[in-house]
Amino acid sequence: MVNAFRTALAAIFAILLMAAPELPSPATAAEDVDLLLVLAADVSRSVDQPKFQLQRDGYAAAISNPRVLDAISSGPNRRIAICFVEWSGAGNQKLVVDWTIVSDANSARAFGDQLAEAPRSFADRTSISGGIEFSMVQFARSPYSAKRRTIDVSGDGTNNSGRDVVLARSEAVAQGVTINGLVILSERPLPWNPEHTNPPGGLPKYFNDNVIGGPGAFVIVADDFKSFGQALISKMIAEIASLPPRPLAMRSARSD
Repeated sequence: MVNAFRTALAAIFAILLMAAPELPSPATAAEDVDLLLVLAADVSRSVDQPKFQLQRDGYAAAISNPRVLDAISSGPNRRIAICFVEWSGAGNQKLVVDWTIVSDANSARAFGDQLAEAPRSFADRTSISGGIEFSMVQFARSPYSAKRRTIDVSGDGTNNSGRDVVLARSEAVAQGVTINGLVILSERPLPWNPEHTNPPGGLPKYFNDNVIGGPGAFVIVADDFKSFGQALISKMIAEIASLPPRPLAMRSARSD
């Protein structure tokens, strides 16, 4: 009788264990890096295919540049995490390359190879605000942790789609994110909308007043798409090396 009771009790206990909800495993601490960097590239209609290719190749090459790698290795963790986003009109944003650790030439080359092989995402209007908002979502889902978070916005025109870009900028800065700008100047205004690429006061001033923000935020200017790569290298070094905070400023990078 006792043995039968014990057997029945053991069977009930086994059933209860099977029915019990699985307990969550302890959370894994996020890996520390020196910087979380979202590269957010404009692929709107004003960026034609030759310009797009120059921009894409510039990003792929810049991350492997020896001076950029030196800046990465100068940090306490000797590594950063990067993701690459393309944006166009409101609702048109895409994560092209997910969060990737870059710490040396091999990891930088692997990131560049992924980028070079990915197809173009869009060719629509220009929603800088949408690009900023989408970039903020990427920070929230990053598996890595850093004291510094930066959005690197490149573009050749003003915000003409989606929310007010100043509101998007202010919300990001309020969460401790720095937004830097890489302005690509257009030699000729768009025939159908000249003020889009050549607004009053110039596109660098527009980015300075409406897009960039946070500690040490700055705009670097590429005189054209051909000088984009050199401008990007200068910009990434300044971001990665964590230069001392400075007032909002405009700096020019030329290919010559």
